[in-house]
Amino acid sequence: MNAVPTTSSRVRLAGKFFRLGDRKFYVKGVCYGPFAVRADDGPFASQEQTLRDFKLIRQLGANLLRVYAVPPRWFLDLAEAHQLKLLIDIPWDNRRCFLDSAADRAQARQAVRQGVAKCAGHPAVFAFSVANEVPPEIVRWSGARAVAAFIDELVAVAKDIAPECLCTFGNYPPTEFLCPRQIDFLCFNVYLDHTPALESYLARLQMLAHTRPLILGEFGFDSDRVGESSKSQRLSGQIAAAFGAGLAGAVVYSFTDEWFKDGKPVSDWAMGLTTRDRQPKPSFYAVQEAFGTAPYFPLPRWPKVSVVVAVYNGGRTLRACLESLVRLTYPDYEVIVVDDGSTDATGQIASLFPTVRYLRQPHRGLSVARNTGIAAAQGEIVAFTDADCQADEDWLYYLVAELLRGNWAGAGGHNLLPAEDLPGAAAVLAAPGGPAHVMLTDREAEHLPGCNMAFWKWALDQIGGFDPLFTTAGDDVDVCWRLLEHGQRLGFSPGGFVWHHRRPNARSYLRQQAGYGRAEALLMRKHPEYFNALGGTRWRGRIYSRAACSTWPGRSVIYHGIFATGFFQALYAADPIHPLLWCTSLEYHGLVTVPLLILSAPFPVLLPVGLAALALSVGVCVAAALRADVPKPQRRWWSRPLVASLFWLQPIVRGWARWQGRLMWETIPKPLRQRLTARRRLGGLDAPRELYYWADGRLDRVGFLAKLTQRLDAEGWPNRTDAGWSDHDLEIHGNRWSRVRLTTVNEDYSADQRLFRFRLRSAWSLAGWVAMGSVVAAGLLGAGLWGRTMPWSWLVPLAVAVGLGSFLEIQRRMLRQWVGAFVDELAREQGWTRLRLDPASQSFVPA
Repeated sequence: MNAVPTTSSRVRLAGKFFRLGDRKFYVKGVCYGPFAVRADDGPFASQEQTLRDFKLIRQLGANLLRVYAVPPRWFLDLAEAHQLKLLIDIPWDNRRCFLDSAADRAQARQAVRQGVAKCAGHPAVFAFSVANEVPPEIVRWSGARAVAAFIDELVAVAKDIAPECLCTFGNYPPTEFLCPRQIDFLCFNVYLDHTPALESYLARLQMLAHTRPLILGEFGFDSDRVGESSKSQRLSGQIAAAFGAGLAGAVVYSFTDEWFKDGKPVSDWAMGLTTRDRQPKPSFYAVQEAFGTAPYFPLPRWPKVSVVVAVYNGGRTLRACLESLVRLTYPDYEVIVVDDGSTDATGQIASLFPTVRYLRQPHRGLSVARNTGIAAAQGEIVAFTDADCQADEDWLYYLVAELLRGNWAGAGGHNLLPAEDLPGAAAVLAAPGGPAHVMLTDREAEHLPGCNMAFWKWALDQIGGFDPLFTTAGDDVDVCWRLLEHGQRLGFSPGGFVWHHRRPNARSYLRQQAGYGRAEALLMRKHPEYFNALGGTRWRGRIYSRAACSTWPGRSVIYHGIFATGFFQALYAADPIHPLLWCTSLEYHGLVTVPLLILSAPFPVLLPVGLAALALSVGVCVAAALRADVPKPQRRWWSRPLVASLFWLQPIVRGWARWQGRLMWETIPKPLRQRLTARRRLGGLDAPRELYYWADGRLDRVGFLAKLTQRLDAEGWPNRTDAGWSDHDLEIHGNRWSRVRLTTVNEDYSADQRLFRFRLRSAWSLAGWVAMGSVVAAGLLGAGLWGRTMPWSWLVPLAVAVGLGSFLEIQRRMLRQWVGAFVDELAREQGWTRLRLDPASQSFVPA
């Protein structure tokens, strides 16, 4: 797999990479100059010398030069003639406290304005760098946010002159924390001796870059200090590391040993790939070989991959999805489309692609469709994407490389908004609740979005595939959590991304969020340890999405080092301020805003408090919208108001669906309820709190619990197995108002004789507590409204509360009877003898 030579035209952004024409443009660059200042041309060599250099640079295999001054027109033309792109640094004096001087700021703006105007529109221009290596003590003096804002201002100056130009700035580890929002890609100058250290640092930089491309703007080694042999090996290894980390390119410092700083020749460094008289060094040929291989460095092996696309009525976007999948650069893969009972043209569209395997099944949900794909997969790796996605052509290459590189059971990557999506979809992208990855470290993930994930097939077999309980959403969260519970780990590949169409309008987005809420209710039953008492998800890692950037952050800390001399001055970003985020939730409105506003009717003094609570929620949504990272090409005047509305509505819609799922538990099937009622009467079981059995045989406690859960599932009785965090083994739901928690223990008396004890603890369900709380709240409100005119009015809610409490107690007791009868039925099938504890002798006797 070799990169196709590029032709001359404007380079543009393409997700985490660049494109030139219809092909990817991977930056393979060298730094050039600065040289001695010449009267007319500035710090550039003569035209004759430049022509000779360009021919040698083309032999090197480079396609880009980084220059540190605005070049003359002849230089641009010569670069274009040699198919070389230019990353142009626009110099201005950033070694002063420029934010303290209006004149210095004006000089910087003028330098950018003139530099861009001089080169604007020329096809040789790759991008402009509006600043380079701002001294860290200057940034600390002026403040990181202020400096970043000024860099954004310089980008705006450049784009006022050339709206289509790409802009960046040259950053480096001492100011790693500088994060301008308007630059098109990140450019970092990094000099690290050891390749493993560089790989770790590039993983961190990819997290900072997020969805933007990242290039290594400078790296290199001094021939005099490390030797040419070592330099050659290190450059080859670091070029491979950069492209392997999903970077969009790398620029070697430098082309020649001849270079000038502050107008004076530098003679004590030999960073070049050629000598001062332009004789290639051994490192020249090492870089030439590495550039010839980049970006597709061979993997240790090429395991077969099965790409599964589960689709239900996805004909509108399926064609584009499959067109992208049949163009993948990975050498050994298959594509499987699983049609989950679609009623549109999904089947006809799939038939247009003869290399795609098409499977159809009755409509049974997303998880079952994905399991069908896994069963049919012939590959060692099973990758998943959705019908509304288009995969980057190198998607599988990067995912497989990550799986082979790390000890991962699965890996995933970004899902980016396609450029052709409507402005409404761009606003949805900045709204909360969209598909996002959650990172534990710079490399290890806690969650991978279902539209972009790949797993070793053995890992999916180990956990039994996807849970059919999740029919429309939540399947990806569940499978990731189960893999983590099995001791597996998940990786992340920044280069392995897909384009993912967002919902085009607010209505479809909110409908999607309601589905996510219902899925969360199911996840809460299965993974309670990942949720708090109010139903919020407790991620251990950091969520990476555009909406996460919009939320109100906590206080971040910058490590500057002693006297601001730290070479790596990292930003340690704080988590979002959760109390502020909670102010937008359904629980906040239900527990704070609405009660205060209702109680303000009998108690007017509470009205300002209720209005303040409402204003706080609205204010958080407005603040999030103002910070929202809406893609500029799709930004409209109404984008931020729409994002604010979605920040307001999304927690309410999703929370309501989640609470519906939590409150509306499934009930015990009626035939089973009737059978257990008869069994209870025959067996003399009157709402037992504990059951005892004498067992002869080798079946132990865990084996019996396995049989019990299998029987419960077969009978259709809702239950939840403890995930390891509770003091009970099973939680069993038989009606909407109560639950029973079953705890077991066995006492071994010999190899085959045991005493089994079962403890049944019943309690009101969440729905029962909500019902009782509503009655009490209504009673308090009624007492406030009519207590003075009708003192007896409080008796009505009291009577209702007593009646409801009696009903709930009856339901609780009845459920414990049914569970006791069910356990007794299964125990007797095993041949066990039921015992009872004699109060007088405190010994067990036959029941």
